[in-house]
Amino acid sequence: MPMIVVTPLSSLESAIARYRPSHVVTLLSPEHMIDTPHGFPPDRHLRLGMHDVADSWTSDSAPGAGHVRALLEFGGGWTGEAPMLVHCWAGISRSMAAAYILLCERLGPGSEERIARSIRARAPHAYPNPLLVRLADEQLSRDGRMVSAAEAIGRGTIVAEGCCVELPLNVEDS
Repeated sequence: MPMIVVTPLSSLESAIARYRPSHVVTLLSPEHMIDTPHGFPPDRHLRLGMHDVADSWTSDSAPGAGHVRALLEFGGGWTGEAPMLVHCWAGISRSMAAAYILLCERLGPGSEERIARSIRARAPHAYPNPLLVRLADEQLSRDGRMVSAAEAIGRGTIVAEGCCVELPLNVEDS
């Protein structure tokens, strides 16, 4: 089944071994950025350095429009034949936002609420980074629907680290 897999950094190597993804997205603070995992093609590994903040004024490395453009461009090169693996430090905020953004782009306008509910059903701990979601909403011309849908699912269960979560491209499989 075509899917995006979200995982924390601590499970990255085991998730690569288990899911054998064609693409990997890393969203980590610039000072904690990792190299491309051993044996993985560097051209299929997107590394986005940003802090996990909800307001751009709180960090000199906040998520920005360029990060979202790079994510969407990278996602456009993914066929979906093999999973895409998305991770951040804890698998809760930046990576969940990236997965949400990629799914919203792939499934098109009108899918925002369905995708957000699917994420919540599969990941009670998910709290998609609000700044990334807002920036993507603007770039994808969703008129606030992505933001509203992400806000509607709330913060979720508070945990220190999430677990590996499978998000199918067909959110009806939730």
